[in-house]
Amino acid sequence: MSAKAQVSFVNAAPFWLSLALVPLPVIAAIYGGWTILLTPLLAWHLFTVIDSFAGLSDANPDPETPDPQLFWYKLITMIWPPVQLGLIFGLLAYITHTDHLSTWGKIGVMFDVGVLTGTIGIVYAHELLHQRNRLERWLGDVLLAMALYSHFRTEHLLVHHVYVGTPRDAVTARYNEGFHRYFARVLRTCPPSAFKAEKRMLARKKLPWWHISNPFWRYLAMQFWMIVFAAWIGGWEGVGLFVVQAFVGIWALELTNYVEHYGLTRRHLGDGKYEPVRPHHSWNAAHKASNWLLINLQRHSDHHYRPDRRFPLLQTYPEVEAPQLPFGYPMMAMAAMVPPVWRRWMNPKVRAWRRTYYPDITDWTPYKKGTNPMPR
Repeated sequence: MSAKAQVSFVNAAPFWLSLALVPLPVIAAIYGGWTILLTPLLAWHLFTVIDSFAGLSDANPDPETPDPQLFWYKLITMIWPPVQLGLIFGLLAYITHTDHLSTWGKIGVMFDVGVLTGTIGIVYAHELLHQRNRLERWLGDVLLAMALYSHFRTEHLLVHHVYVGTPRDAVTARYNEGFHRYFARVLRTCPPSAFKAEKRMLARKKLPWWHISNPFWRYLAMQFWMIVFAAWIGGWEGVGLFVVQAFVGIWALELTNYVEHYGLTRRHLGDGKYEPVRPHHSWNAAHKASNWLLINLQRHSDHHYRPDRRFPLLQTYPEVEAPQLPFGYPMMAMAAMVPPVWRRWMNPKVRAWRRTYYPDITDWTPYKKGTNPMPR
């Protein structure tokens, strides 16, 4: 892909398909009933269907494309925060002051919003928080605050990218670990892990954890004002419904995290040292439509190689270099919700991965149970 091709909105347009999903929760709020099913059906299932027709994309763009040439790609991630803000609080204002929806109907509407918060919003936040531009990082913080998951920024940057594939990274799903057990573990361990990471950063500067520069103060303040706004709009009902969409968004995010590295571990070299991160330490998917929806998140190996590389420039790898999934992340996430199905699909692939990359390792027990020494 040439730098010239990057300029055109036409080339970036497939990544703008996320905006087509915004009316779906609005339709659900107005009509209720079966229309509540439209958002998960179209956001997850439809893109999987399109994948089967659109096929795979193995073309790699020029990674040296100048940043100004990527305007139309960057713009979609930057306009999504105000769109999502308006969607969440606009629908809260509507459904907490209407009589045609039952309590379960209102929960269903906010479930739909959470599907977009997690499938699109937090994925866009992930892209934004990796950038050097302060405005983009701030917009990423806003998106995470809407999901009450602000610590993700610290955990992702200071823990996941450094320790992926080792026992210290909670979001590297272990072999044979079902999603539901994984989800409970991540919710329990990631917030304190992120806080300790920031505490260590401050200690290097000879500052206490309670110093004003600790981003956790900002995280708490932003999330507090989100809840206050929800309460101002809809009282306790508004707060409860806001929490529903946040929880669904977190659940959708962690489904993706579960898929990305399931069973893939870095070799322990002894004395708490681990091999460097390689392309074979992430599950990838070259399916076009789901990469449009997830802004190339499925080119995950290259993201770990160059975390600051913008999504349109991420490279794909052939299967001999990086493991490939049979379907895009949305379909794999649905399979992860049913652990027996997931294990039937993925455990043979993990075992084949081990034979390919680590034929000399005969005892995988410490890797499966996460009992190898913590990295130094």
